[in-house]
Amino acid sequence: MSQFVSLALSDELRQRGLVGTRPAAEGQLGASGAERRMSGGIGAKKVDITWATEESGLLLAISVKCITARDAATRNYQKNLINRRGDMLGEAVTLHRRFPYAVLGGFLFLDIGAANDASDQRSSTFRNAHRAFRIFTGRSDPAGRDEQYERFYLALVDASTSQPTIQFTHAGEPDRAITLDSALDTLLRPIADRDPDFYAIVGPAGEIDPTAEASPLSLARTRTSGTVIRSTSRGVITGTLSSENSSDDADDDEAADETT
Repeated sequence: MSQFVSLALSDELRQRGLVGTRPAAEGQLGASGAERRMSGGIGAKKVDITWATEESGLLLAISVKCITARDAATRNYQKNLINRRGDMLGEAVTLHRRFPYAVLGGFLFLDIGAANDASDQRSSTFRNAHRAFRIFTGRSDPAGRDEQYERFYLALVDASTSQPTIQFTHAGEPDRAITLDSALDTLLRPIADRDPDFYAIVGPAGEIDPTAEASPLSLARTRTSGTVIRSTSRGVITGTLSSENSSDDADDDEAADETT
C-alpha cells in the first residue's frame, strides 16, 4: 500500500510544479524512477518521496507508513505503532541534520478499524496515534528540532468496499478532517518561504499571491527579478528553467549589479 500511495502522491506533486519528484513509474523519469537513497546526518536513508534540485539540494521529503493489519492476540492495531513512530522520527533526524531547510511531511495510514478498537482500558489506536505524534508536527523554523516534521498527518483508510475512502487529519487533531489538497498545500508553502529566490506559491488558476483559502496550490519557479515563470503545462507552472529563462536571469543579475 505504501508504494501505491507514494507513486500517487509523487504524481500529484509533479502536477503541482515539483518536476522530478520521485518515485515515478518506470521510464517516466529516465531509465528508473525509483525512490532516492539520501545521504543523511547519521547515515544514508531511502526516502519514500523526495524532491531535490541541483541548486537547493533536498527541498521536500515525505515519509509514508501504513498499519493495516489487526493484531491476532489483542484484536487492535496498536502493536506496531511505537515501531512506526521510531522509524519515522529517525528518518526526520537524519534528514534534518543534513538538510535543515528541507520540508518534511509524514503520512501514517491506518485501517478504518483503528478508529473503533477502543476498550474499557484503552483509547482507540487512532486516538493513541494522534497523542503519539502531536508533538512531532509543526516544525516552522529550519533551526527547530530535528525529529519534528513540518507537518504530520494521519489517515483512516476504508478499503473494504467497492468505493474505498480515506479521511485525513493533522496530528493532534483527530476530530477535524482535512482534504489531501489542504495537506499538500501546507507542505508547499514553507518550501517557497525557505527558498524565495527560486520559488513562489501560485493559486489553482496560476494567480500570484493566492489567498489563504485558495487550493490546490502549486509551486512556481521565479527569476531573480521575482517574475513567475509561466508555462502551458496544466495551465499554470513548471518547475524547470529553459536556457532562455536562465539567460533572462543572468540579465536580471547584471542589471541589479549596475544599480548598486
